[in-house]
Amino acid sequence: MSSTSDDQASVRIGRQPSTSRSQLSHIALQLFIENGFEQTTVDDIAAAAGIGRRTLFRYFASKNDLPWGDFDAGLASMRELLANLPEDMPLVEALSVAVIEFNRFPVEEVPFHRARMDLLLNVPALVAHSTLRYVEWRRVVSDYAAYRLGIPEDSIRPQAIAWIFLGTSLSAYEQWLKHDDADLTELLQSAFAMLRDGFSAESLGDGG
Repeated sequence: MSSTSDDQASVRIGRQPSTSRSQLSHIALQLFIENGFEQTTVDDIAAAAGIGRRTLFRYFASKNDLPWGDFDAGLASMRELLANLPEDMPLVEALSVAVIEFNRFPVEEVPFHRARMDLLLNVPALVAHSTLRYVEWRRVVSDYAAYRLGIPEDSIRPQAIAWIFLGTSLSAYEQWLKHDDADLTELLQSAFAMLRDGFSAESLGDGG
């Protein structure tokens, strides 16, 4: 089937086409939950969204990218937030504030985010793909840490800080997924409080 006929066939679904990254990610997540990640094809997602696969690939490079939603926009917002925090705020506190805000979602988005993280942490293909995404996330943290510490981004301290914040965040997510009544923000706050207690300004080389 040609790309043109593919687009036309998909639009015959009889629904308003979904043409935002958020909408497409939600549709994909629902199909992954109902049918399984491996069993759901790009064609299935495109058809459910009322678009062609060619249009879908304008929004997401691969099926593995769909659960992430608009991750790049989230990273840009976190980088902007960090850039606007007071420079006299202690480094660990500043990163804690930014990461908590990065992981704060409207109430209506929470079920989708739970499904998203359950997939990302448990589906082998997505766990492997997550490595690439986590590199981007860690770069935002390490860039800021390096700036605050006045050292190169690729040196040990900013890189270690980025890994620590990633690992701490994922540990909070694991707890969140285990308990339906858990509050993600509270878990992150509790986890980052331990970092604030365990890392002194002196050991980080941070004068704030």
